[in-house]
Amino acid sequence: MLFVKAAAMGFCIAAPVGAIGMLCIQRSLSRGFCSGFATGIGAACADAVYGLLGALGVAGIVTALPMLTVVLKAAGGAFLVWMAWSIAREAPTAPAAAQETSRAPVTRDFLTTFALTLSNPLTILSFIAAFAALGPLSATPGGQGVTGWRTVAPMVMGVFAGSAVWWLCLSGVTAALRTKLPLAFTRGISLFSAVAIAVFGFVQVVAGLSQLV
Repeated sequence: MLFVKAAAMGFCIAAPVGAIGMLCIQRSLSRGFCSGFATGIGAACADAVYGLLGALGVAGIVTALPMLTVVLKAAGGAFLVWMAWSIAREAPTAPAAAQETSRAPVTRDFLTTFALTLSNPLTILSFIAAFAALGPLSATPGGQGVTGWRTVAPMVMGVFAGSAVWWLCLSGVTAALRTKLPLAFTRGISLFSAVAIAVFGFVQVVAGLSQLV
């Protein structure tokens, strides 16, 4: 039951369409299912990492090192802006069927979103709050031994599974539509994604730098 609750939480955390969601849609449309799903799995793995840290109660590290948060948020936002520029520059100019020759490795798609999702360490705090609603965290620290890990493991695996299911659905549906959509619509989606991702990145940079004031 704990696994199911954590999976539902992971699905709900992943579902809001933010910068990573727009990136998954854009890559699914322009490169196909594998690229879009690899993008989503990168985010799911990062969610699992932060879920593990949240379950272990190490959010104090984030609050104790505010400069780390600033650097990660600013760097992640700048990377989003750069990625938005790349997406706008590579907006499709040919039908999907003619785009199969120039694909980026799915490993790169995975790593970029894994790094981007990790660029917001305050996510740990949201997982601590969510895990507190699922069950007592007092039984989860490493000092509790096997009993603690029996509680932590289904939580973390559930978060990953729920998040992965969302990305599977999003990339699958988007990739299935890519050959049926007119080129103008696909190009419009790519440009809209670029603008949205740039806005997310700019806001993240400003939010990070504002903590220095």
